[in-house]
Amino acid sequence: MIYFDNSATTKPNDAVLETYTKVASNYFANPSSLHRFGAKSKELLDASRKQIATMLGVLSEEIIFTSGGSEGNNLAIKGLAYSYKNRGNHIITSRIEHPSVRMVMEELESNGFRVTYLQVNKNGVIDLEELKAALTKETILISIMGVNNEVGSIQPLQEIGETIANREHTFFHVDFVQGIGKVPLEIGQMAIDLLTFSGHKFHALRGTGVLFKKKNVHLHPEILGGGQEMGYRSGTENLAGGVALAKALRLALENEQNTSELIEIRDYLLSEIAYMPDMTVHTKKSVTAPHIICFSAKGHRGEVLVHALEKEDIYISTTSACSSKQKLASSTLKAMGVTDEEATGAVRVSLSYENRLSEAKIFIQKLQEIIENLNKVVK
Repeated sequence: MIYFDNSATTKPNDAVLETYTKVASNYFANPSSLHRFGAKSKELLDASRKQIATMLGVLSEEIIFTSGGSEGNNLAIKGLAYSYKNRGNHIITSRIEHPSVRMVMEELESNGFRVTYLQVNKNGVIDLEELKAALTKETILISIMGVNNEVGSIQPLQEIGETIANREHTFFHVDFVQGIGKVPLEIGQMAIDLLTFSGHKFHALRGTGVLFKKKNVHLHPEILGGGQEMGYRSGTENLAGGVALAKALRLALENEQNTSELIEIRDYLLSEIAYMPDMTVHTKKSVTAPHIICFSAKGHRGEVLVHALEKEDIYISTTSACSSKQKLASSTLKAMGVTDEEATGAVRVSLSYENRLSEAKIFIQKLQEIIENLNKVVK
């Protein structure tokens, strides 16, 4: 099997699974319980929180465990909007955000907030001048995806942070679900107030994630109850998941120090696909993460390619896994100026550090054969 759908989810690392099983078996007490067994569970949870904070260069109290990227984005955006609505009702985001951001923005608009959607260029990157022009006295939040989940474009996070560094009442949220462990980011050294990532994107388990929140930022909680996670996310803590997440993050950040093989595979795929006739590559190497490639085959729908490759035991996706079953043209690609036909036909290859160049060569060979056979049917 060749698995090239890692932006949808990754295979849990064996060491991470071992950690999860060990903790779940031996530290199953509720961390909120008063007895000694519960206290030991609480100590382990706190140690994992501190470990994650140290790796990210932030404070322990700035780490909130979540169930993943969607929950983290909801808590960050709605939590901040409702907490600071007395200061302003204007939010800035982009046209190419994940549904867990885009749909939250639509809900906020229906509740009296005003949202500005920044355009992107043909490479999938926002214009800083448009961002600056959109800022008003009422702007309380900018929410921008650090690495796009469909084409891999990297946004100028450093420059965005610098733009609002002196604006006391404008906060900056980054959806970094696709960037963590792939694109280096010094959170503690940047003007980022909130940042989301999800464990299952870097070989941890589903249902685990983190929201980084600067200690001076206040959020209205999404889940009320027992007051866990400093009151921001009530519910019995997923101790084993949190410990396993810390283990997976350490491994991911170690891999991040050497992305050369990942980049070699990406560049090989970009070059070979671009060389094939009637192919359009939507990912631009100069502004993209090392693990995402998006392209269209002229005259063929994306799901046709996905299922044809599946028969060869090769797995890719049609752009975002979260909306692929709807079979709609990618809103990200349309925002980049791609035609409806090409956007509907787009597919995504997404890599992990476990992939090898030999797999990429087999993929190209099978892709060429599939396109040739499909073209014969069309003709």
